[in-house]
Amino acid sequence: MADRPTAAWRRYLDEQTAKLHAGTLDEHDAWAVRLFPDSLIVATDAALDGFEQALNQIDVRSDVAVLAEVERVVVALNGVNERHGGSGYETGEREELCDHIDAALTDAGVHVDALAARNGLKPSEITDRWRDW
Repeated sequence: MADRPTAAWRRYLDEQTAKLHAGTLDEHDAWAVRLFPDSLIVATDAALDGFEQALNQIDVRSDVAVLAEVERVVVALNGVNERHGGSGYETGEREELCDHIDAALTDAGVHVDALAARNGLKPSEITDRWRDW
């Protein structure tokens, strides 16, 4: 499975938290502490866990089943974002999440380009109809 964006977010958060406690980083420069609160990382991981588990249980040859799981994870991530004031995911994080969804689909055996084409979409548009972040 592809590395989740949350793994990098957690690393940044842990590194900056340690530096803050050591007094080697000014609070103003601790961007990861503001951008990636633990609650955001945990909730995002929970949504991605559910998605990845579902992909292992469905018939990935079914566009309906695959897109239902994409919708489910995107709606879950919408909820995470809303619980974090609508600004849980900034541009970079949005792109990382979409890339991870595509990678998880690919790892599960879904040909993302073909899925998109069969549904009148570009591959980059698979999450768009449900995504609020």
